[in-house]
Amino acid sequence: MARVDTGRLHVLGVRHHGPGSARSVGVELERVRPELVLIEGPPEADALVGLVGELAPPVSLLAYVPDEPSRAAFWPLAAFSPEWVALRYAARHGVEVRFCDLPAAHTLAGHGPAEPAVPQQPGRPEPDAEGGGDGAGAAGAPCPGRAVADPLAVLAEAAGYDDPERWWEDAVEGRAAVPPDASACSGAASSPFPAIAEAMAAVRAESGARPTAAAATREARREAHMRRVLRKAMRSVAGPVAVVCGAWHVPALLEHPRVSEDTALLRGLPKTKVAATWIPWTHGRLASASGYGAGVRSPGWYHHLFTAPDRPVERWLAEAGRRLRAMDQPVSSAHVIEAVRLTETLAALRGRPAAGLDEVADAAESVLCEGARTRAHLLHREMALGERMGAVSEHTPQIPLQRDLAAQQRRLRLPPRAQERELDLDLREETGRRRSALLHRLRLLGVDWGTAREGSVRARGTFRESWRLLWRPELDLRLIEAGVWGTTVEAAAAARARSSAADADLPGLTALAEQCLHADLGGAIGTVVSALRARAAEDADIEQLMAALPPLARSVRYGDVRRSDSAALQGVASQLLARIRAGLAAAVAGLGDDAAAATVDAVDGVHEAALLLGGDDEAAWLSALEQVAVQESAPGRVCGRANRILHDSGRLDGTALAARLSRAASRGTPAARTAHWIEGFLAGSGLLLVHDTALLGVVDRWLAGLGAEAFTEALPLLRRTFGAFADAERRAIGDSARTRGASGTADDVGVDSRRCAPAVATAAGLLGLAAAGPEPGG
Repeated sequence: MARVDTGRLHVLGVRHHGPGSARSVGVELERVRPELVLIEGPPEADALVGLVGELAPPVSLLAYVPDEPSRAAFWPLAAFSPEWVALRYAARHGVEVRFCDLPAAHTLAGHGPAEPAVPQQPGRPEPDAEGGGDGAGAAGAPCPGRAVADPLAVLAEAAGYDDPERWWEDAVEGRAAVPPDASACSGAASSPFPAIAEAMAAVRAESGARPTAAAATREARREAHMRRVLRKAMRSVAGPVAVVCGAWHVPALLEHPRVSEDTALLRGLPKTKVAATWIPWTHGRLASASGYGAGVRSPGWYHHLFTAPDRPVERWLAEAGRRLRAMDQPVSSAHVIEAVRLTETLAALRGRPAAGLDEVADAAESVLCEGARTRAHLLHREMALGERMGAVSEHTPQIPLQRDLAAQQRRLRLPPRAQERELDLDLREETGRRRSALLHRLRLLGVDWGTAREGSVRARGTFRESWRLLWRPELDLRLIEAGVWGTTVEAAAAARARSSAADADLPGLTALAEQCLHADLGGAIGTVVSALRARAAEDADIEQLMAALPPLARSVRYGDVRRSDSAALQGVASQLLARIRAGLAAAVAGLGDDAAAATVDAVDGVHEAALLLGGDDEAAWLSALEQVAVQESAPGRVCGRANRILHDSGRLDGTALAARLSRAASRGTPAARTAHWIEGFLAGSGLLLVHDTALLGVVDRWLAGLGAEAFTEALPLLRRTFGAFADAERRAIGDSARTRGASGTADDVGVDSRRCAPAVATAAGLLGLAAAGPEPGG
């Protein structure tokens, strides 16, 4: 090993997304005034550094394989990231910047689409093959000759800490801010980088040789490439060179092996074509809770520490008080003062050099929220995350599909935001229809920017849609993936729909037709309808036909609302309904209980579809149901449901219905079939029994006439039926039954008052009415 001459080389070991590290990097760069800055990151991004002055963090470098965009890697940067501070310094002072990590062309060549390459957390080694992670590991000294999964844990233990995150915050992130224009002398005196380099060298030396696992090999290759870039940089400039990299890599850049050894490590690496760009990022995706291996627990707190000019604890608690007052909570200045004092006391009791987020959170809960844990938790989560979304400039490299979407977002006044928001659209207005079409087109492309509220798109007779909008950084990658379908959102969605129609089954085709109408894709609906007509002519499965009709009927119904032509779908829908009518009676014969339950749901869906189609289609469907309603081989659930639909449609009057129910509840009919008939008849609403006392009487007499065994068999089915009713419906049915009993109808079913007396007395006792005693003659 040969040690590099550090006279003009300054290796700044940092932790990714660390405000203390970022602040120290800014001070050190001002002191050193380097001629060239090297930053740990993909060299493919060298051409993008000129855009740094036009970006608003958080942003992320995105490298992807153009022919297979799902193979991608992200390098997120926040305002408090040391790498971002270095980039901003170079942009302000006109200093050359190069990225020095292993090219993404190599790293992405070895990853499949299900395993995107993600950089590990700087300052910690890449996880080994035995499961070592790049998150906080358990404290403990490394075993000689084994990898150190978490060097911070080793250093924290040496310092007497049981939490490596807290040690790093106390030692580095919580360092007092140094003014940017501080003298070189004071900057040098306060620089933490020599100590960090020494500490990491000790940890690496104690860990011994790295194992030959794949992860260790990747790390060795990364460091070999960094050294190669560093050697070239030192030859290309005569002035100082600064390197901003993960603290773990500092010893590897200061102690150089022979060039031949690095060349051997890098020889023969796989390579692929890679494109790179900037994309907006969010604090939510910087948080470790999102699954990001290099994430931090509280990006909002770190952003505050980095941007607060002075007194960060006081400013944080003052902001917490302001937010609580906005929620109508009585928080005064005295509360904030006492909370600040409590943070200082807690920090002293816990042996911390300064109050951190834990102390601030405890003080906010105890003083500002007066012990209300739920309120404090919501406040802490909102502030500690500090959700914000970055922005990129119009000069940032983008594919045509991204540019088209950005233009439409500006035109429709729908800016992407990291916070979830509600959007209500009136489809009678041009702007509402265009916004709806854009959101539906993006969903066809797999870009789920908007999520439709349940029922808002499919509800019958409405001109409104309700959406929840939330832009996530990974949607940019999905846009890039969707770029293969076209250069505009409309063209790409239409091409995707035409491609999907080739392989979709019948229900899938009808759902696709519905999506095309919602998305106003006139160029694709013809292809989908042709495929739908051909598939409908071939498909003989009644279940498939019944599942396919409802979305198709909705498409016919809502073509007018969105001013789209759905006439082509009307004939296909009528054709499907005719085939369902012809095969319904045979399809329901002899079904089991489980299959009957699914068929009832399908019948309800087809009935809704027939109502949407209207006219002759609706009348013909009701005629088909009349045949099923009296079919002896049909399950009880299906017969009961058919009779209920006929009654609600005016095809079956009360007298005829009571007669059919009486036959279904006759003594010769098994109790289970009768219970299923009633279940199918009453599914969804039991108010019919309240308003039609004749039907209630039939059910009442049937129940009273059951023997013990039959009653036991039917009871669970009836409990399931009546249990699905609303409380008000059950109460109304009970009141109606009690009214019948009071009028003497109860005598018809043979109620024995003497035998009922013990049960009545027990119920009265439970209700606290025992003191009143039984009524005379009871």
